[in-house]
Amino acid sequence: MENNKSKINLISLPKIEDRRGNLSVIEKDIIPFEMKRVYYLYDVPSGSERGGHAHKDLQEFLVALSGSFDVILHDGISESTVILNKPNIGLLIPTGVWRELKNFSSGAVCLVVASDVYIEDDYIRDFEEFMCSKKTTGK
Repeated sequence: MENNKSKINLISLPKIEDRRGNLSVIEKDIIPFEMKRVYYLYDVPSGSERGGHAHKDLQEFLVALSGSFDVILHDGISESTVILNKPNIGLLIPTGVWRELKNFSSGAVCLVVASDVYIEDDYIRDFEEFMCSKKTTGK
């Protein structure tokens, strides 16, 4: 696992296989931050998008518990797309990365583990403002 706060990273979760059903665990040593909030997205209508923001301080770890969806990431310089579709693979999104979640399959569930509680002032919800923040901070 990459323990660099500024790096987008796919992380494999420990998988315990059992004929009765598999199990994966997110523990404190798996992600490089203390878990302070957990929430999940589900019943996302076809064609809908989630995200559309960046965080000033918060980090997140996303897992597709069921189904699949695309995560479009922009670091201020380049854009990439990650498809999440396995419940034992998570995506670490560090501070200062714009994210959009799209193309949710039917029945998709996105688990989000966050490094802090909800703080509205931590959000950058306008892409142009996000890009300007990258120019002024150089991050």
